[in-house]
Amino acid sequence: MKKLVTVAFILVVFTTSFRYFLGFFPWHLVAALDVATGLGAKLACSGYYISKQEEGQIIEDLASYSPATRLVALDFSEPNRVVADLKGLSVNSATYRPHTGCTLDVGDTRPLDNIVQSTHAIGAENWPKGSGTANIDLELQQLVSALLTEDNAGGLQTRALVVVKDGQLVAEAYANNIDASTPLLGWSMGKSLTAIMVGRFATLGTNIDMQQERLFGNWTNTRSNISLEDMLQMSSGLAFDETYAPGSDSTHMLFSAYSASDVALDSELAFDPGTHFSYSSGTTNMIARWLHDQLGGTQQTVDFLNNEIFHYAGVTTATFETDPSGVFVGSSYIYASARDWARLGWLMVNDGKINGVQLLDSNWVAQATSPNESDNYPQYGYQFWLNSDRNSPEPKLIWPALPQDAYFMMGNRKQVVMMLPSQNTVVVRLGWTSGDYPMEVQFSKILAELNQ
Repeated sequence: MKKLVTVAFILVVFTTSFRYFLGFFPWHLVAALDVATGLGAKLACSGYYISKQEEGQIIEDLASYSPATRLVALDFSEPNRVVADLKGLSVNSATYRPHTGCTLDVGDTRPLDNIVQSTHAIGAENWPKGSGTANIDLELQQLVSALLTEDNAGGLQTRALVVVKDGQLVAEAYANNIDASTPLLGWSMGKSLTAIMVGRFATLGTNIDMQQERLFGNWTNTRSNISLEDMLQMSSGLAFDETYAPGSDSTHMLFSAYSASDVALDSELAFDPGTHFSYSSGTTNMIARWLHDQLGGTQQTVDFLNNEIFHYAGVTTATFETDPSGVFVGSSYIYASARDWARLGWLMVNDGKINGVQLLDSNWVAQATSPNESDNYPQYGYQFWLNSDRNSPEPKLIWPALPQDAYFMMGNRKQVVMMLPSQNTVVVRLGWTSGDYPMEVQFSKILAELNQ
């Protein structure tokens, strides 16, 4: 009996220690090896070629996800390619292409070599039309700079803070080695951009209805009743494992799959469509796949994003990356400067209009920022997080220190674009915080200064 107790104790200690030191359980070892090198190759490639990060910073950023990534050797010696090797047990690589970013070398990616992209320059006019910053509020600028310094003294790794008021860029601050043109990873803020693409597509008069059903040919059962709005509001009812652990749907989708959307397309229904909110990156990638199919392919989708949104909005630093099959990874892989993230935020706050062009129908913007009708979490619009269920008699604020009408793009490592229509304000925070970030506290200070 004592031997059994001893063996059990050793197993518990081993399992707990394994989890503590490496970030996963021993039975996930095989999947963890593939995730470590897939994540390493993909993020290192994008960090190096898009954000122009130094190798040391890339290694530290990766280690914030799991200490196991420190065992991965990153090779940057080949042009436009990064190889991640975990002691020969798992090897993955990713290739950079100027117009589709970095993709894992999985399957046949040669068609991506042929993608071209028109370039759009901006002039010296004031933001958002150009790069000018003649409207900086000196007192607010001092506060924003102090907040960034305070964040980083506390280890929060804030890399950019930008504030927009009444369509003018009024303050901005950046960490070392980051500037106004540095593209930074937005992670799940790409979900909001994916929704904006759908909104632009609908605004152009394509006869697309948010209530449209029968979205995919292989959905021949009750899944055919899932509407585009259900997908946008994360209430499709599909069972998708959003857990970020080795072997889960999400990690397979982002760090090893040829087609990110295929992982979710095979999901079965767990709830009736439109009745239950369940946050799912797989859902966004299915939206990206649907839009890709509607537009006609990778080249057409790249052209649409650049010519119909980025060109008019003045966005020049963004790279929306595709999976190896050529479909945008709408859930996660979008890089843009803080100023360009602010442009997308201002587009929404200004009822779909920017630089004199009505890119989004104002009614669509209102729909996109309205609560859903799920039975468990109404505070989510069309890929935007809402501060309240404004339809409730007594709306509950998710972030009580912030105004009721605030809504957000949000991404991993505490990427945030806060949009505040009642105050004509946008606040952008980009960084690499692995724990909590005091968004309410810091953003409240900014709003207090703006409203003096």
